[in-house]
Amino acid sequence: MPKIPRFPPKPRRVEILAVPSVQLLDVAGPLQVFATANSLAAARGEPLPYDVQTVATASPVMTSAGVGLTARRLPRPGRPLDTLVLAGGSGVHRASADPALLRWIRARAGDARRVASVCTGAFLLAATGLLAGRRVATHWMDCAALARRHPGLKVEGDPIWLRDGRYWSSAGVTAGIDLTLAMVEEDLGHDAAMAVARDLVVFLRRPGGQAQFSVALWQPADDGDFAALDRWIAAHLAEPLPVARLAAEAGMSERSFLRRYRAATGRTPARAVEAMRVAAARQLLADSRLKVKQIAARCGFGAEETLRRSFLRQHGVTPQDWRARFAR
Repeated sequence: MPKIPRFPPKPRRVEILAVPSVQLLDVAGPLQVFATANSLAAARGEPLPYDVQTVATASPVMTSAGVGLTARRLPRPGRPLDTLVLAGGSGVHRASADPALLRWIRARAGDARRVASVCTGAFLLAATGLLAGRRVATHWMDCAALARRHPGLKVEGDPIWLRDGRYWSSAGVTAGIDLTLAMVEEDLGHDAAMAVARDLVVFLRRPGGQAQFSVALWQPADDGDFAALDRWIAAHLAEPLPVARLAAEAGMSERSFLRRYRAATGRTPARAVEAMRVAAARQLLADSRLKVKQIAARCGFGAEETLRRSFLRQHGVTPQDWRARFAR
């Protein structure tokens, strides 16, 4: 029997779109993950799994860090594409108002098996209308702005990255590495993704969510119907704060207070108090040598276990783990 020649599989074509003032790591992070997967495959004598190109409307593309990136001109839609990645950065807002670029993204996304945004690249992807009604992640500082600009999206503030169908999105900057590692794991398997993560000295799956990196003390709003009450709560966290006391401080009945507070802030009074207490605990964990039990009492949790449960619910890690990462 004559032997039938075996042809190596074609590498998956990946295009990373960079716009002027792009965040350098939003491009370099995913690019390096795919490049490392190629290097490790070559070392094993295997075909390269990826053909990665940085594309732009013009080259070079100046990043917000002042480094110019050489890029290929936008390819014509219609060519097979595995993955389209939209990098973030301050330039995405101007790019989101470019009709020609949005038309190209929509057409190229139609050619792709999957489409991803990194950090504020979610603004550019959302501007195409392709994300309507879908879950999406972006940098924790930009979640509120993305939700306001595109109210049809389900913006989630905690995931490092998430996937909704063929659309992927990540949190800020280095989270693009986490997202790309997940793609490599989907494409090549766990062992290959673990090898890439080991080579880059990063987590394959980062513990916790991005909310744990929002380390500033929770601040009440400067305006709004309940700004004064929120500031009062922040000053009395160690005391019991039942709804009845909060309603009395606001000068309302409990029923009216519950309804109006939730409508104004998007959360119940109990969740608001818990968020302020956890934020205060984070600050003490980072800045002090108090024992966790002492911090729990000072922030109004009473018991250390209550603080632990709230911390896990909000950040996906224990107070001790958070302190180990962020204590000064």
